[in-house]
Amino acid sequence: MRNRILFALAVLGVLAGLVSAFIYGQERAPQPPAFNPAPNPYAKGIYAQGIVESYQASGANTNIYPEVAGVITQVLVAEGQEVKKGDPLLTLDDSVPRATAEQQKSQAEAARTLLEQLKAQPRPEALRVAEAQLEAARANLKSAQDQLDKQMKSYELDPKSVSRDTLDNVTNAFKVTKANLEVAQKQYELTKAGAWVYDIRNQEHQYNALSKAYAASSALLSKYTVTAPADGVILSISATVGSYISPQGTYDTYSQGAAPVMTMGAPQGYLGVRVYVDEILVHKLPAAASIQATMFVRGTDLSAPLQFVRMQPYVSPKIELSNQRTERVDVRVLPLIFKFQRTGKLQLYPGQLVDVYIGAG
Repeated sequence: MRNRILFALAVLGVLAGLVSAFIYGQERAPQPPAFNPAPNPYAKGIYAQGIVESYQASGANTNIYPEVAGVITQVLVAEGQEVKKGDPLLTLDDSVPRATAEQQKSQAEAARTLLEQLKAQPRPEALRVAEAQLEAARANLKSAQDQLDKQMKSYELDPKSVSRDTLDNVTNAFKVTKANLEVAQKQYELTKAGAWVYDIRNQEHQYNALSKAYAASSALLSKYTVTAPADGVILSISATVGSYISPQGTYDTYSQGAAPVMTMGAPQGYLGVRVYVDEILVHKLPAAASIQATMFVRGTDLSAPLQFVRMQPYVSPKIELSNQRTERVDVRVLPLIFKFQRTGKLQLYPGQLVDVYIGAG
């Protein structure tokens, strides 16, 4: 009985092994790829990596840096917003330069008031005082003259009637009053002449210097409001209220380096593609007049023809396309710029990587 059971188990084990071998020996059909690899549509096409950017007639995206350092108090735009040239983008804390500008404005206004005062001389009230002093000096001279004449006439009639000391006193008094009249006359003429031309010129220079200092402070104060340098679209904002920024940009937490405060692109229906051709393939590029290119969107079966715009005639070190800022590369590349029309089918954004094949038409 026991031997029969063992025999049955052995037979079942053999059957199970045969069934398993049959099942696992079946070849399964391969799964279709999620997307087809980018094919080369040209007989002698050149492959290159490209990066999408806003289309510019010259240059690339506009990186915005402030001209002064400070703490952001307001961010007045949002990512994706269209702006016009001169529109304010953000403001910085300007309490110190604003106080300086107001102080210099007050100094310039004080200098201007003093200049107007000098030009308005003589003051009517001061001139009337000088006239009164001149009349008083004339009256004093007349009184002294009368006293001197009386004493001299008495002395001529009887020399003993007037002492020599009295005669000297009235003579000296006459001379003093005569000198006082001359002083009053000169003072009147000086008052009537008004401010000295050299004083006016000096005050004009003071006013001009303070006005220019105020203009410089006002110009510096305006730098604390960052404005759009051209019409465009805000692509990215790297700082927010309370962040400290400088002419070197702002600190990027992820890359741990400096980054522009904002990046702007052109507000057009086209996007640009900056393609980097390896230096060993540059000699295989067709003539500029016959260059054609096709772009393939990574991770999809989407492709689109590109329109050649220009070539940057300078071979430069390869840029980092993998966001690894510390990667060292020795490859040098030649940038070519293409463009394509933005449509609803192609959901592409500046900064996105694409595969590009370049051929001849």
